[in-house]
Amino acid sequence: MDLTVPTPTPRPAASAPARPPRGQARQPATIGHGPLPGGRPGELPPVHHALVCVALPGLAVSAEHGQLTGQGLEGVYHSGRRLLSRCRLRVYGRDPLTVQGRLTSAGRARFVAVVRSPADPGPDPGVFVERSRDADGSERIALRNTTGRPVRLPVELALGTDLAVLGAVVSGRPGPELPATVHGSGLRWTAPDGAQAVVTADPPPQDALASAGLLRWELDVAPGATRVVELSVNAGRPLRPAGRTGGPRLPDSGAEADDPRAARLLKAALDDLRGLLVRDPAHPSDLHLAAGVPWRTGPAPAEALWAARMLLPLGTRLAADTLRGVARSLDAGPGPSGRVPGPLRDAGPHLPPVCTGVEATLAFPVVLAEARLWGLPEQDLAALLPTAERCLDWLRAAVDDDGLVAEPGPAGPVRRAETQAHGHRAALLGAGLLEACDRPGADEWRDRARAMRRRFRRDFWLDDGAGGRPAAALTAAGRPVPHLGGAMAHLLDTGLLGAGRHADGLLDEVRAGRVARLLGNPVLDTGWGLRSLGAKEPGYNPFGHRAGAVRVHETALAVSGLAAAGHEEAASGLLRGLLDAAEAFAYRLPEMYAGEQRTEDGAPVPHPSACRPAAVAAAAAVHVLTALAGVRPDAPARTVALHPVRCAPLGAIRLSGLSVAGRPFTVRVSRLGLGMVEEAADGLQLGV
Repeated sequence: MDLTVPTPTPRPAASAPARPPRGQARQPATIGHGPLPGGRPGELPPVHHALVCVALPGLAVSAEHGQLTGQGLEGVYHSGRRLLSRCRLRVYGRDPLTVQGRLTSAGRARFVAVVRSPADPGPDPGVFVERSRDADGSERIALRNTTGRPVRLPVELALGTDLAVLGAVVSGRPGPELPATVHGSGLRWTAPDGAQAVVTADPPPQDALASAGLLRWELDVAPGATRVVELSVNAGRPLRPAGRTGGPRLPDSGAEADDPRAARLLKAALDDLRGLLVRDPAHPSDLHLAAGVPWRTGPAPAEALWAARMLLPLGTRLAADTLRGVARSLDAGPGPSGRVPGPLRDAGPHLPPVCTGVEATLAFPVVLAEARLWGLPEQDLAALLPTAERCLDWLRAAVDDDGLVAEPGPAGPVRRAETQAHGHRAALLGAGLLEACDRPGADEWRDRARAMRRRFRRDFWLDDGAGGRPAAALTAAGRPVPHLGGAMAHLLDTGLLGAGRHADGLLDEVRAGRVARLLGNPVLDTGWGLRSLGAKEPGYNPFGHRAGAVRVHETALAVSGLAAAGHEEAASGLLRGLLDAAEAFAYRLPEMYAGEQRTEDGAPVPHPSACRPAAVAAAAAVHVLTALAGVRPDAPARTVALHPVRCAPLGAIRLSGLSVAGRPFTVRVSRLGLGMVEEAADGLQLGV
């Protein structure tokens, strides 16, 4: 798995795998070398049960009790630097008893605690404490007197920080706490490299002890009254989270359904996505999505493009920003190859490492072509089209004599099934894009897509007594790798052009039906989602991120691909399983979780190193819900068609706050699976 952390400077972080994959010649800086408390060298600290508040570049990681103790990843971060590692509240000289800690939004956590005063006559606590901690570095501490008499509360905050970068914290080597100095109404710390953290308090403390990092108050509180202490921590300048200041990249879309979980999932996903928005440091007006926290907040073009593609029903602005950023990375890369730069990542026990840059390169023309259909402005299309053509040029060079996309590997070229799907989709949608923009090459790419389909159906299909199955890859020697995995879902994804038409799909109707049955088989379907490697395959590991764990992105693609191909029952089963998993994770889906088989009294098992929240997982939640309506836009032609899932797996559903042709779009699907447009741009015609 790629694990990336932000550097303390404004430059984007490098991306690096947790374990260096085979065949990787050059490795960026890694974060997992040192011993961690209670673990072996290289292990990641546990964070699944932590409350992670996200408003990038701000991040706050807290235990459920709310006290920041400096253990593990606990702390308040800004741009990858831990500004505060300790924030321990004491009232009457002891820790309040925390009775509840939970997230109230993606960027804020709330902790409720109680304190017994020395004068309380019985066991009932007389002081109610509520702490609200925000990823932007602010915290509000409210103390309410619930007794019938005035009380004087001695309140103390013990503060400290190491000003360590996130990579050092993760590796278990954050360094010692730094000495503090009194600064205005709070404290200040300065690192040897000049980085600093400043904590200010309102009201100002009555006593500040820099040597111990203590701020103290004596608060007189009348019966039934509340006194509030507000803290703010920053790096010497205010934090401006991109998702709170970046305009309507993600609108306030909503879902109303017979199954109320749909609305909760959409709301949580959009909240997480806003928290994951980051600015391009060199082009502050452009936003894109970080892959996930806490491990991967650096640039990840493949994940950013996948997320932007799945979010196109909400508008094209985020896609345009993301495409511009990827185009700049391609321009800055070495040589005129036309391939987006990207690190290697492990591809499981049966395949060599895969370059994420190849996936991003093949995704670029697809995202641009689909964004055009959703209503991308002409000026953005014109500016980005040359980069899409460069990506197609790279694809032309990467296709071998057999008409298959070959990727370099340590033992020679490898032809992965999912890469063939990416290449075929890029060729198919790229042809439509070139034709629409009056650029040459459309017929060539349709011919190439046709050749890809023919070769794939001939060379990748393995016949057996059960009807056959696709190979996962072909080796350099042409030997098929027969192992089943959730990546098969990519074979059903043709995008908006040709979706649901088997003549344009990588698989014909018979083979698509066989893949649908395989995706619904318990060998792959855990009941919570698709395993990345089948349970009966050699090397299966329910916690292997490419060896058996459920990857939310692949399950979401399977739902939409199966629905578009007419296999609605299989799509509905996977959708319901994914929604059940989301409920178990409080609607904040991780990027993956263990591929354990579902039981009657079980629950999905967290993966110890999964990002949560993660961009592709949150975007996948939006993707599966909007797939129920089957919206097929063609904004340049001023038409939109609906292909709703007829079996209505969640009952009636209404989706509002979508966007087609740059205008609000609302669609309703009845319990009978009938779609109806309730709101659309003027002049937009309902097509077929």
